[in-house]
Amino acid sequence: MAQTILVFDFGTNEEAAQQARHKIEGWKQGFRLGNKILLKFERPEEAGTQAPEESVESEKGEKKKADKKKSPARKANGEKDNPQAGSQVRVLVSLGFSDHEKLSLQRWLDRIPSEEPFKSAKAEVVRQADPNFDKTVELFESLD
Repeated sequence: MAQTILVFDFGTNEEAAQQARHKIEGWKQGFRLGNKILLKFERPEEAGTQAPEESVESEKGEKKKADKKKSPARKANGEKDNPQAGSQVRVLVSLGFSDHEKLSLQRWLDRIPSEEPFKSAKAEVVRQADPNFDKTVELFESLD
């Protein structure tokens, strides 16, 4: 099976990344692609920000509970409670078509980067023959 991974760097534009996710999910449903197109998000700063939060929670569990109560009030006042705001967002799209579906693979490789939410992102195509393909596959599999 030929596997190709498209990497889109949306920078700090979380909204465009979510639009891209919505677009991919629509295609998967509409064209009955199943697991031939998979999408995962990479937020590099996410791992670094969670470790301090966990330690604060274990030391000051009562304070965290009070903060959670304040969060709906902040939302009601119009403040965003988005910890991802300002973080880098990369979207990895894995295309896994069979060897006899080369034409379908090529069509999706042409179509995805040309669609609207993906146009604004910096795109990179990683094919099986590329030297950093194994590293990209490991990254894709490690993401949630």
